[in-house]
Amino acid sequence: MTQAKEHRYNISTLWSGGAHGPTRDYKSYSREHQIEIDGKPPIPCSSDPAFMGDPTRHNPEEMLVAAISACHMLWYLHLCATKGVVVTSYTDTAEGIMIEEPHNGRFREVVLRPTVTITGASDPAIAESLHEPAHNECFIANSVNFPVRCEPTIIIQEADAAE
Repeated sequence: MTQAKEHRYNISTLWSGGAHGPTRDYKSYSREHQIEIDGKPPIPCSSDPAFMGDPTRHNPEEMLVAAISACHMLWYLHLCATKGVVVTSYTDTAEGIMIEEPHNGRFREVVLRPTVTITGASDPAIAESLHEPAHNECFIANSVNFPVRCEPTIIIQEADAAE
């Protein structure tokens, strides 16, 4: 029996909005904050603009959808590499749908819409079929309590463009 490996991810979340004033009431304080990870550039964040946030900064909801999309892509590329599918381009236009109720909110679903370009020598049926195991392997998708769907598009690259 294989023993489970534990991975730890340490981040710091720092509220930078305090310079704009304390939390005296809901509308008066800044939602600006920053996420810091040792050795990496800080990520400027805020809340969603619907919740008084700065639209020029990343918000947690966007970052959750981005994490699911990136995790799926990385697993997909891994599986393609091991199954002989040569990917030359991958773009995902993912969408997360969150519903807000009077006392809470939650994601209803995330839909991944990857457009994958493969070489003409690659099998498009295999390329399409690898999205399901990529989803099953994705650590982030396995950690959320809402559906993550995938609607892939496979494009076969022209022979002269692949050279």
